[in-house]
Amino acid sequence: MASVDLTLAWSNEQEEKEISEAFIEKLEELLKLAGELEGVSEGEVALTFVDDETIQDLNKQYRDLDKPTDVLSFAMSEFGDDEIQINYEDDGDDTDDGELEEGETVSEAFIEPLGDIIISVPRAIAQAEEYGHSVERELGFLFVHGFLHLIGYDHQSEEEEKVMFAKQEDILQKAGLTR
Repeated sequence: MASVDLTLAWSNEQEEKEISEAFIEKLEELLKLAGELEGVSEGEVALTFVDDETIQDLNKQYRDLDKPTDVLSFAMSEFGDDEIQINYEDDGDDTDDGELEEGETVSEAFIEPLGDIIISVPRAIAQAEEYGHSVERELGFLFVHGFLHLIGYDHQSEEEEKVMFAKQEDILQKAGLTR
């Protein structure tokens, strides 16, 4: 299997639950497993943990739904008719950058953003209790769910939902986040 170089950039903007470094390592493991299974070998995922108020504001702004939700995903590769795609080209001139490692080119230093995942920690806590599993498993589930949305999966039809949820469960099982 090809080398997977997926990066997780995360931030915590909620106070409901402490996010440990060990848990972030588990999310990085989930990201790598999902990348391997889906053939996504590189890129960066930005993850933000928020409260219900913040995710409700985002849900209203971007989906016109004035209610909290558990997870939102914003893929960088979705291009509508009115959006402009920016293609990065390496001109080979590494002299002006100053941030590059020795021998590294601009294109090697640039990590392609896959998109943003926003998770409501209060929703995850409530859902974990409702489904009878750990909060970590629920957060992991929501993270994988968000990642699959970033790379093009959806669950608008029953068949799409079956495919997406089977993939999520497979990834969580491989990472040891069972029910």
